[in-house]
Amino acid sequence: MGAIYLVRHGQASFGAADYDKLSARGAEQAAVAGAELTRRGLPLTAARCGTLARQRDTATQALGEAEVITDPRWNEYDHVDIARHHGGGVAQDSADPRAFQHMLDAALGEWVRAGEDSPCAETWPAFLARVRGALDDLVAALGRGEHGVAFTSGGVISTLCGSLLGSAETGLLTLNRVTVNAGISKLVSGRSGLSLLSFNEHAHLDGTELLTYR
Repeated sequence: MGAIYLVRHGQASFGAADYDKLSARGAEQAAVAGAELTRRGLPLTAARCGTLARQRDTATQALGEAEVITDPRWNEYDHVDIARHHGGGVAQDSADPRAFQHMLDAALGEWVRAGEDSPCAETWPAFLARVRGALDDLVAALGRGEHGVAFTSGGVISTLCGSLLGSAETGLLTLNRVTVNAGISKLVSGRSGLSLLSFNEHAHLDGTELLTYR
């Protein structure tokens, strides 16, 4: 039975002028996630990542010189655009990350409920369609019993895992809150299709200062 591993990027630079950049801790988290994949002895046939810097750099830190194909469909939702249209335009503030997260949670709920009527450049239905398409294509690239990996973001992972559990919306709005930086989720592919085997594994980070959520 083949498997797909979804790896969340390492910690980005919350509150900085350029959020889309791994922090020093994020780079270390990515390397630890790579070591965990190696420890499992996985022969990875296909590797993907989004085009965002934090996703690409996580893939590089984790896999070294292995070939990774970039695909923008693995990119995260645009939290700035969603905050602008559904959250009052509140900006990231490193001094109060909880307040920003509270706003973003509410904004994401409004974004989902607005559906195609959202003024955002990408609506929830469009986001859902593209991340499902990215996963479907990665599955199609694998032969029987082969393994693939995608380095992506918490919103993408929680949406896809929620979808496999029966509700993509619940995945985004609930699972997304607890995704760990450099956490690993495992999907298995068999005759009956894709199934979620594990979500947000982080034993490789547990009990250390590398365990972060934002």
